[in-house]
Amino acid sequence: MSSNSTEPTKTSGQYHSVKGTVVETIGNMTGATSWTQSGKEEHAQGEAEIKAAEAKNWVEGGMDRVQGKVDAVTGALTGDKSQQASGNLQHDAGKLQQQANA
Repeated sequence: MSSNSTEPTKTSGQYHSVKGTVVETIGNMTGATSWTQSGKEEHAQGEAEIKAAEAKNWVEGGMDRVQGKVDAVTGALTGDKSQQASGNLQHDAGKLQQQANA
């Protein structure tokens, strides 16, 4: 899994969501409508980034599950216990990744 600064991440999304809420609150307290509006927008963008990151991670988990199952079955058919075990581990890791992002 490569880390690209243009890809959505939960951490970045949470940061922008919280920052937006803080800016919105300051705007509400001071009557600065531009701050209130920009805070609402940043909060919404942060929440959208969280959802995008979860979707991306869920798909990656699904791909790991499929590839792991293929490797496990191939290992079982060829008698390669190492490949079978490795495939099962990859499948299980993908399943956990999907569950964490459901």
